[in-house]
Amino acid sequence: MANSVYEIVTNKIIEKLEQGTVPWQKPWVNGNTAVNWKTQKSYRGINTMLLDPGEYVTFKQVQEAKGKVKKGAKSEIVVFWKWIETENKDTGKEEKVPLLRYYRVFNINQCEGIESKRQEEETFEHDPIEEAENIIKGYINSPSFSYNSGRAYYQPSIDHINIPPMKDFRQVEEYYATTFHEIIHSTGHTSRLKRNGITSATAHFGSEEYSQEELVAEIGASMLTGLAGFVDVTFDNSAAYIQSWLRKLKDDKTLIVKAANQAQKAVDYILVTKKKMKKPSAAKRMT
Repeated sequence: MANSVYEIVTNKIIEKLEQGTVPWQKPWVNGNTAVNWKTQKSYRGINTMLLDPGEYVTFKQVQEAKGKVKKGAKSEIVVFWKWIETENKDTGKEEKVPLLRYYRVFNINQCEGIESKRQEEETFEHDPIEEAENIIKGYINSPSFSYNSGRAYYQPSIDHINIPPMKDFRQVEEYYATTFHEIIHSTGHTSRLKRNGITSATAHFGSEEYSQEELVAEIGASMLTGLAGFVDVTFDNSAAYIQSWLRKLKDDKTLIVKAANQAQKAVDYILVTKKKMKKPSAAKRMT
């Protein structure tokens, strides 16, 4: 049965890509952005790439709030720029020039005495899907898990997965699809299938190796949702995610078949894990 599901899912992905897809959307709703703690305004521009989701505060703001930065906490950089008017010394005319500055900020989780200012976030009640739970529990040689809002990732250096909690997802199926995506990544670990997109030191964000690994993870996740019986619920968003990475690879749809073969091996490994092995050493995050 599994082989027929693999083939059906792969063919559906190719068909959907030929039809065109809608933009990919994060399936979880809470903790998606980085905001200024004092104003609760979201950071913009390059800062969205520099900061993980959360509330950030300057050292001065911590002092003003009579809080304290925890010992050993490391700050992050926030970039700020605006246009200012100044006189050109050569022409004597007023002109606008960009003013660029940066500030160092701390996540409020790195502080003591600083309470979150975020309003109560929307949450959803779901019943677990038994077949999906069985797939996750059946992954014997699995990494460790945490369930913190805002980000989903697999970190090979410590063989660890973080998934936003189930209550952060509007659809419970998307929670499992997200979990499946990250556990497919984890099969590439050096103690498992040793896939190049996970083990290679050159597989950085946006690289060809990284992009191909994202194809493997999302196709593998679609295969697992097919086996769990709800692939149609998550399919449009999965196809959109695959399309976004294909564009990085010059829209080469022949890569779908290659990625599907690797995804099938990853799914088979999860379904039939027999023994535990040692931990990895590569230090990067796959999202």
